[in-house]
Amino acid sequence: MAWIYLLVAAVFEVVFALATNATHGFTVLGPSLLTAAAASGGIFFLSLALKTLDVGVGYTVWTGIGSVGTVTFASVVFGEQLTVWKAMAFVLIIGGVLGLKLADTLANRRSVAAEPVAV
Repeated sequence: MAWIYLLVAAVFEVVFALATNATHGFTVLGPSLLTAAAASGGIFFLSLALKTLDVGVGYTVWTGIGSVGTVTFASVVFGEQLTVWKAMAFVLIIGGVLGLKLADTLANRRSVAAEPVAV
């Protein structure tokens, strides 16, 4: 369930970043309110995920997904240029996120295997 919370938190992070751009320095009310709500939602769901996940893994995955999502959707919503260099950086970020997920899974398997069996 922690990974679902983390994914929801990352969606809020993307909305937060995109809405912040649309506030024009917090001079436009709608996007400003959306920014505050998205920031609150992202931190709330991140805190739920961090009840189970290590903070180093959870926070890094949250910011990684948020970064990739923000650049991707900014190219669609705001017409920002998506370059080959950005795409290569995405591959590195996604690889890092997958590596952290795998490391967390392996660590959990080892801790379960190391627990004594009750007789």
